[in-house]
Amino acid sequence: MTETITGTNRSAGISFTELLNDDTGPVDDILRDESRVGLREGNTRIPAWYYTSPEFHALEVEKLWSRVWQLACLEDEIPNVGDYHVYEIADMSFLVVRTDDGVKAFRNACLHRGRLLRETNGKGARNLRCAFHGWAWNLDGSMKEIPCEWDFPSVRAEDYALPEALVDTWQGFVFINPDRSAAPLADFLGNLGDHFTKCSFDRRYKAAHVEKIMRVNWKACQEAFMESYHVVATHPTLMEDLGDANSRYDTYENFSRAISPHAVESPHLTNMTHYERLDDGKQFARYRHPMNGHIYERVRLGHVRVVDLDGHESHFDDEATWIDGPIVQADPHLCKWIGGPTPAPLLDVPLTLPDPPEGVETPAQIRAWIAAQRRDAARENMGKTIDPDAFSDAEVLDAMYYSVFPNWSPWGVFNTLFYRWRPNGNNPDECIFEVMTFPVAHDPDNKPAPAAVRHLGPDDDWTLATELGAAAKIFQQDSINLPHVQTGLKAQEQQEVVFANYNETKIRHFWENMFRWLEIGETDVSVTPRDR
Repeated sequence: MTETITGTNRSAGISFTELLNDDTGPVDDILRDESRVGLREGNTRIPAWYYTSPEFHALEVEKLWSRVWQLACLEDEIPNVGDYHVYEIADMSFLVVRTDDGVKAFRNACLHRGRLLRETNGKGARNLRCAFHGWAWNLDGSMKEIPCEWDFPSVRAEDYALPEALVDTWQGFVFINPDRSAAPLADFLGNLGDHFTKCSFDRRYKAAHVEKIMRVNWKACQEAFMESYHVVATHPTLMEDLGDANSRYDTYENFSRAISPHAVESPHLTNMTHYERLDDGKQFARYRHPMNGHIYERVRLGHVRVVDLDGHESHFDDEATWIDGPIVQADPHLCKWIGGPTPAPLLDVPLTLPDPPEGVETPAQIRAWIAAQRRDAARENMGKTIDPDAFSDAEVLDAMYYSVFPNWSPWGVFNTLFYRWRPNGNNPDECIFEVMTFPVAHDPDNKPAPAAVRHLGPDDDWTLATELGAAAKIFQQDSINLPHVQTGLKAQEQQEVVFANYNETKIRHFWENMFRWLEIGETDVSVTPRDR
C-alpha cells in the first residue's frame, strides 16, 4: 500500500474540482458548492463505549429518538384511508395511519393494559381495536368505545385519545417526531430538497427493501457507509475505477454529502505497478488484485485459488483461511468476493472495469465516454420522466451519497441506493440495517407498488437478497468487518475512536450533531480504560 501524502491537504491524483472543470454536461452550482457547516478542524475522538454502553443507548432514546425527526415509511405504503404502518425505534412503537384528514401517527399501545394495537403493517382498518380486551379508537385517534364502559368510571373519552407524534412528508416519505413541540420538518431538512430537484424521490418507487440484523451498533454500522476511506482495504475491486481518497465531502446543518469520482483510479495506486488486464477475467469469479497482482479464482463455493506473479498457486477458503501452497496470507475481502455465496448469473459476468477504445485516454475523455453510454441507457430505462442530457457527467457517473441526521442515507441522482439504520430494540450491540432501491418510474402517476421487505438474520448472506443484484456482493464485503468492529470496541485498552480530519468528515459532522442533541458537548477522551 502506498502513502498518498502530496505535501497538500489531499491525496495525489486528480481532484473532483478538476473533474468538474472538464465535465461535458451542465454542472449546477449545487454540485460545485463546497460547504463545511458545523465542523471544527482537527481529528474527532470518541469514547469507544459510546457504541457499546446500555447507558449511552438509554441517553440516545431519551434525548435523540424521543425528540428528532425520523423517516417512518412511504406515503405509497399507506395510500388509502385505513392503511397503517408500524414504525419502531428502540423500545418505542408508533402507528402511522392514513385518515380522512391525512396521515397521523400514534403511540402504538393500548391505553388500558398496554398491548400493542398492531404488530404488523396493514390495510383498510375501520378503527384501531386492541386485540386483548377490545378497547377501540377511531382512525383519527379519538376514543371509539370501551367494553363494559360502566366499569371505568374514572375514564373520560376526551382524556383517552391516542397520544400523537408530529407528522410531515418530504418527497413521498413520511416522517414522525415524538416531540410535539419540535420545529417543523422543513426547518430540520433545510435545503436538502435542492440537492434532489432533478431526480426527486416523488418520481421514484421502492423496487427493493432488505432489512438485515447486524451484530454491530447502529452508529458504527452507519459510519462504515459514510466514507470512502475504507475502500483501499475493504473493496479492492473498486480501486481501479474509484478515486476513493479524493472524494469530496461537504457538510450542511443536518445533512452531509460525499462524492466519490468514478472512472479514475485510486490515489493509492499512484506510482505502483499497473498489471495487465485479464482478458478472461470475471468480475465475481476471476480477478487480479490491483495492489499485488495476485489472481484470485473461484474453484467452487468456499474455495479460492490464489496465483502469484511467479505462477505459484495456493488455496484458501472464502474466509481467507489458508489451505495449502506457498502464499499463506490472502485478502479476506477478495476471498469472500470470489469464493463466497454468489448468485449463479453473476459468476459469468465479465470484468466491469472501463475498457475505452483507442483515443479515449484522459480521465475527462473516459468519463465522457462512459457517461454518454449511461445517458443512452437512461433514455430507455427512465422513459420520459427525466432528460438525461440535463445531467452532468459527475451526476451520471459518480457515487453521491448523503447522510441525513440521524440515520438515513439517500444516494444522489442516477444511483438508486437508499439506506437506513436503527438500533435493534434496546441492544447496543446490534442494529437493523435497511437497504432500499429507488429507480425512477416510467410514469410517476402510475408507479409500481412499493416492494415488500425481505428480512435477513445476522447469519444470512446478503446474496440471498437477489433483488439487490451485484450490489449484494459489496454489502457482503462490508459485513466481514462490522461484527469485529463491535467486538474490538470492547477489547480496546485505550477506549478511544479517532476520526480523520477530512476523509471522515461526514462522521465527524454526525458526531457534532450527536453532541448537540445529547447535550454532552465535545468530549475530552482519557486513555484510561473505562471501569467495567
